[in-house]
Amino acid sequence: MTSLIAIGAGLAALTGIGAGIGIGLATSKAVDAIARQPEAESKITKALLLGCALAEGTAIFGMVVAILIILFLG
Repeated sequence: MTSLIAIGAGLAALTGIGAGIGIGLATSKAVDAIARQPEAESKITKALLLGCALAEGTAIFGMVVAILIILFLG
């Protein structure tokens, strides 16, 4: 039973990988967009920060779930 708890916590913590990939892709697209249209930099930056915050929130949620699994089921 303990190994299943560890596997569940590990799977919940994997959301950090998805968030990291998502933030990296969003940043690369934002840099490309700014390079093409420098005058739209402020609008692009606002959208980028909002998207990064949402992706980071998902990663934090996964980490909290992993910690709760370990503390309450372990």
